[in-house]
Amino acid sequence: MANSDQNRDVFPDDVSIDDDTSVISTRGLEAFGRKVTTTASHLIGPITDPTSHPHYQTAMTEIHKQLQKPTLQRGVFAIARTTPTDLVRSKLSSKEIQSRALAYVPDELLRNIPASSNSYSLFQGFQASFPDFADDGKKHKRRVSRGRKMLDESPVQPGSPHAVQRLKKDKASMMHQLEMLGVRKNMASSEIREIDNKIANLHGMRKIILDRLANLEKEEAVLEHDIMDVESRLDEAQELADEAESLAMATPNKSEEDLSRTEEGFMSQSIYEKLPAATTPPGKKKPRNHRKKTLPILHEHFEPGTMIRSMRAHQDNITALDFDAPFGLMVSAAMDDSVRVWDLNAGRCIGTLEGHTASVRTLQIEDNFLATGSMDATIKLWDLSKAHYDPQGSQEVDEEDEDLAFVNPNDHAVDPPAGSMADCPLFTLEAHLDEITALHFRGDVLVSGSADKTLRQWDLTKGRCVQTLDVMWAAAQATAMGSSDGPWRQTSRSADGSADFVGALQVFESALACGTADGMVRLWDLRSGQVHRSLVGHTGPVTCLQFDDVHLVTGSLDRSIRIWDLRTGSIFDAYAYDHPITSMMFDTRRIVCAAGEDVVKVYDKVEGRHWDCGAGITEAEKAKSPAIVERVRIRDGYMVEGRQDGVVGVWTC
Repeated sequence: MANSDQNRDVFPDDVSIDDDTSVISTRGLEAFGRKVTTTASHLIGPITDPTSHPHYQTAMTEIHKQLQKPTLQRGVFAIARTTPTDLVRSKLSSKEIQSRALAYVPDELLRNIPASSNSYSLFQGFQASFPDFADDGKKHKRRVSRGRKMLDESPVQPGSPHAVQRLKKDKASMMHQLEMLGVRKNMASSEIREIDNKIANLHGMRKIILDRLANLEKEEAVLEHDIMDVESRLDEAQELADEAESLAMATPNKSEEDLSRTEEGFMSQSIYEKLPAATTPPGKKKPRNHRKKTLPILHEHFEPGTMIRSMRAHQDNITALDFDAPFGLMVSAAMDDSVRVWDLNAGRCIGTLEGHTASVRTLQIEDNFLATGSMDATIKLWDLSKAHYDPQGSQEVDEEDEDLAFVNPNDHAVDPPAGSMADCPLFTLEAHLDEITALHFRGDVLVSGSADKTLRQWDLTKGRCVQTLDVMWAAAQATAMGSSDGPWRQTSRSADGSADFVGALQVFESALACGTADGMVRLWDLRSGQVHRSLVGHTGPVTCLQFDDVHLVTGSLDRSIRIWDLRTGSIFDAYAYDHPITSMMFDTRRIVCAAGEDVVKVYDKVEGRHWDCGAGITEAEKAKSPAIVERVRIRDGYMVEGRQDGVVGVWTC
């Protein structure tokens, strides 16, 4: 009984192959196969009733006897309980299973093998790259016995067969290494070509996305223009409603008039009360400040030094220009006595400002407000939000020429709509006795400098001058008080006749910085009207300046740009150029200046490097020589430069 229990626990695979009773044995398999063959032949044979045939009955009897054996029953039951995975693992080794799994490739993959232009196979590539891994660890190298090393290192006669064999072996090894190096070189070349293809695809995708971004910004500009139009109409409607309501409250009804007449007596009302009240004319409404709700970012994705567009703005030397924001509005003035407003997003002129009787020498645009100073000694304020124009150019352009609003391939100016700027003038400031050479405004305060050697402070809410500063008197006061800056002095560098007495100025609340023809930079306090510091360093007239919280940057005809520390009044840094500085401006990262060349000089404060940007570089490849840059402005890496031939270029910087 114990033996029978032990036999039950034995797995069928553990039964010996020589056991005749086992179905796994050779003899058992042969007997079982013969019986099955006999049974099958009788089943498919031409017998009408197979059960009545003696051979069939004998075969079925033998099969029944075999099935009644306990060993066969346990084997069948064990196979039924075993999964196919266990069956494979019991018959195959782990290495054979791994080899079959790696070597198996579906027929679909074999049919879709891509064509390769490589001159080497996959195995050659693996063989060529394998030494890179084998060199790091010694364990991959083949071990050589000590005796073999001694035989290889033993001296060999040059003419002996062993020497020839060794040389042939060395040659074969070197040729193999040379072949592997060629394979690795081809692999590296293929990788480079693949990377180049990926870069080309990425450039194509980048261009598509840039075009998409440009279209989005165009739609954004049009929508913002429509919003401003709706807001202005809403303000006008609200004002009309308020006036109607005030008139209705001020007008008495009929019952009140009858009551007042009955209560009147003889001399019961003073003669002064009977006089009509003096009605003051209603003042002009304060212009509204329209600040941009969105800022374009397209120029940030261009390579620095890329030209966005070039426009023929005027036919003469550009004297002043400024713009409010990237792809926004730009105003340019030239010696042809014209002042034009441009839509930088569309690249077209939207109108001409008329009112000055001479050329405009200086201007500034802030949001929708513009201040212009002219040689006719007047300053005019403009509200550009009142301009009547369509950013898409649908007012003057037919449907067939609809693309002229944004594309101007022949560089011909598109005439703006007539009277598009008729409602833009606000008021005129008149007090100077000579031409206006510099101005700057912030908020409701505007300061102007003139060739009459005075500075004037203006209140823009009232439209009148509130303070006059005499530069010559300030210099005389400094001499009388024994200041270190001394009296008005003639600069060592002889200035030409175009040097302005007041070259540049900037105001911030009560602080005013002014650069004059004697090379001095004076810092004024508008509350007291006094100079509280003078910066001495330039040897030529100061033509441009700008300051922030810490530094003041000045440009002069002495061919230098100086950076001053406002906390100490000392020079922080200075840069020299080959020609006089006529214009300068800086943003958070760059200082750009026009230095009498056909390019703009750029200094990157972050990287600490100087580089050139402008048509002088791009046109040199076409054997052309552009005009000298006269004016330059920059905001957030978006640069606009005006040249002596009236061309305006827009660049990323």
